[in-house]
Amino acid sequence: MGLLTGKNALIFGLANDRSIAWGIAQAFAREGANLGFSYAGDMLEKRVRPLAAQLGVNFVEQCDVASDEQIAAVTEKARSHFGEIDILVHSIGFANKDELQGKFYNTSRAGFHLAMDISVYSFVGLAKAFQPLMRRGGAMLTLTYYGSVKVAPNYNMMGVAKAALEASTRYLASDLGEQGVRVNAISAGPVRTLAAMGVSGFREMHKNFVELSPLHENISIEDCGNAAVYLCSDWAAHVTGEIHYVDSGYNIMAAPDPQALKAAKAG
Repeated sequence: MGLLTGKNALIFGLANDRSIAWGIAQAFAREGANLGFSYAGDMLEKRVRPLAAQLGVNFVEQCDVASDEQIAAVTEKARSHFGEIDILVHSIGFANKDELQGKFYNTSRAGFHLAMDISVYSFVGLAKAFQPLMRRGGAMLTLTYYGSVKVAPNYNMMGVAKAALEASTRYLASDLGEQGVRVNAISAGPVRTLAAMGVSGFREMHKNFVELSPLHENISIEDCGNAAVYLCSDWAAHVTGEIHYVDSGYNIMAAPDPQALKAAKAG
């Protein structure tokens, strides 16, 4: 018996085998969950379907989360396939590459709207659509980053979007608590995902992270997967509205250790 045996889990935002969503999917499968995947568009289908096959997942559906109609359609397909849902994972974030470099004040109005819609409202929209399908004791989970509360160079619009996502997590936790559904977020340290590589200067930040974090270790998608299992299992039965850091302790540092900073610069 795994920690998630008998639970139906739907994961939105799987892109490839470097995605945090893939780390979560593997951990969920290991713990016995019955999985379903949703991906963003035709270009990702050829990457997602082989991953689904590896885990024996036969619910694989496209969903453009900018479309209420497509969210409604995939909800109905999930109702038909699963009946009820225990776990919903939102691993979705997007901003135009132009918004992830230079000065934040150069963010365009259209770019601001797009990032907030895809990265934030999509979680709200999915929560609204799937709320009737969620079993009591169920869990919703999203993914964020420390750039939501502190300035990360070039993270810009995504930092603002993640701040809104974290606030949305708390409001959804309040809303859904009365039906026994928990809502939490994982704030992961830098991982070489497809999305992260679009942030200007990410490679340098990723390298320095090891020196500046207390554990002096990078994190992996497997680390995020294990944290997701905890947050979505009965072991976290009374944990909701939380931002759970998986970042080797980086977020606790008010200032870098001088020796670590020296080592990072030397590296």
